[in-house]
Amino acid sequence: MATVDISEEAFNLRLGYLKPDTLEIARVELRETEEVKAEAITKLRELLKATPELNYKDDDAFLTVFLRACHFYPEGALEKMKTTAAFRKEYAALVRGLLVEQVKEKFVKGSVINVLKNCDQKGRRVLIVNCGKLWDPSEISSDDMFRMLYMVHIAAQREEETQIRGVVCVMDFDGLAMKQVKALSPSFSKRLLTFIQEAMPLRMKEVHFVKQPFIFNMVWSLFKPFVKEKLNKRMHFHGSDMKSLHKFLDPSVLPANYKGTLPAIDYGGTEWIGALEKQADYVAEWSQLGPAQW
Repeated sequence: MATVDISEEAFNLRLGYLKPDTLEIARVELRETEEVKAEAITKLRELLKATPELNYKDDDAFLTVFLRACHFYPEGALEKMKTTAAFRKEYAALVRGLLVEQVKEKFVKGSVINVLKNCDQKGRRVLIVNCGKLWDPSEISSDDMFRMLYMVHIAAQREEETQIRGVVCVMDFDGLAMKQVKALSPSFSKRLLTFIQEAMPLRMKEVHFVKQPFIFNMVWSLFKPFVKEKLNKRMHFHGSDMKSLHKFLDPSVLPANYKGTLPAIDYGGTEWIGALEKQADYVAEWSQLGPAQW
């Protein structure tokens, strides 16, 4: 079997890979230097040790995930660890013990959660969430959708490129109907937005809403109360105007689905599951982390 190039973006998580300019982005945007990083890791490890209600790994690589999400401020990273643990405790029924194999079948069969096989023009991963006609809530519940999203975000943490450059999310509402609106309940909306804003140690740089029909206003009225100012500034609504989307995501990195120059998406969970399965041990480790007492 041919070995995969470590830098390959399609259907591969790029472990141990950093582009030369990524460290410069880390320095400028995240204050990351060898000295700052070493000092912050030592401090966060001490803080974690002094916080018995938390249960996390404390190796350098794991602590760096939280530190990069918090610009290398150890106190901020500890706070993120606390809010993540609180979220995991509240929604333990969904995330505690979550394993790749538990969501594999629905991830492969459904077309709900996908990731573009190429990064965008800024080197960021682009997550696609299909909330419209491609999603059948009777086959894949909103809880299933959330568990898949959660698993993908844990696996994505393994990419240092993604830790530093952040992620972009495209919420595609093409063909949204009442059956999807009903599944996007207030409780689901609250959980999703609490996760993104308080319990996700990744940098969510942009969220794009596309192809949303008029009925989307019902969904947005549920989401809106839970959106804080920081995320609100990163949300962009495009409807069917792909030129509006192109101001953020270059046509050269988008598939034809979004009037990009790349071929239409003809891949999904089937192609991505192998990369996730390689991180099954990491996902399994994470499945028990967070609160010391569940």
